[in-house]
Amino acid sequence: MARVRDIWINWFEGEENGYNVCPFHEWTSEDRIEVLDEVEIVQVTERLFDYIENRMEEIPAPLLTHVYRKSSLRKNMTKVTLDYCFIMYDGMRILAVDTLGFTSPTRKSRLSPKHERLVQETMEEESDDNIFDLEEAVPPKEYHILSPHPKYMYGLTRKERKLKQLLFMVLDQLKTSGQAAEVRYWYTEWNPAKYEAIQSLDKETAWQKLYEDVKEGWTPSHYELCKKMIKGQPFYEKIWNLHHEEEVK
Repeated sequence: MARVRDIWINWFEGEENGYNVCPFHEWTSEDRIEVLDEVEIVQVTERLFDYIENRMEEIPAPLLTHVYRKSSLRKNMTKVTLDYCFIMYDGMRILAVDTLGFTSPTRKSRLSPKHERLVQETMEEESDDNIFDLEEAVPPKEYHILSPHPKYMYGLTRKERKLKQLLFMVLDQLKTSGQAAEVRYWYTEWNPAKYEAIQSLDKETAWQKLYEDVKEGWTPSHYELCKKMIKGQPFYEKIWNLHHEEEVK
């Protein structure tokens, strides 16, 4: 049994992709930092780590049974026992997980470098042969425009990732409800040098070419396209303003 105490936690709730569970250097003053009074550490295989980090599916029952009510949160000077909360470690990577009483990884958190070292040192001292794994093989995860592949997000900052996901949301709406002329218009905004060629494209082709162009990286051109596309759409403008304010800070 390996446990650590007084661990800083910055929960990211409902995130199925690990790239949205921000590392310590991306935490902000607006984040709500909590302290785990005591938390169980479990050693897992690399494939189980990947599964829990990048999905919102059922956690293997043996792991849940093992950690049941062994961790607690400090809240207003009182100790709150958590049903299924743990830190998982695969020999290299570390991630804190809490199910909020369910059986899937509802919220996840990275640790500070100091607390990561503490977890590593604790596990090196504990000789535990109980390494948790998936109980059966699972199919590869499927990515799509609203759940982009990590290769389109790696290397971006927290703010850039959020704005890029907003751009993808607007593009997805454009694909389903936009008219052909509208799609061609936005593709021209992105690449005015191709104006004449774009005018001969049908809706599906124009959208696909636009998506293929913007899915890689994040540049000032991506920023400007996103800013223009969300204008006049209150829901998207609200998201934009939230993350644009963070970007200014």
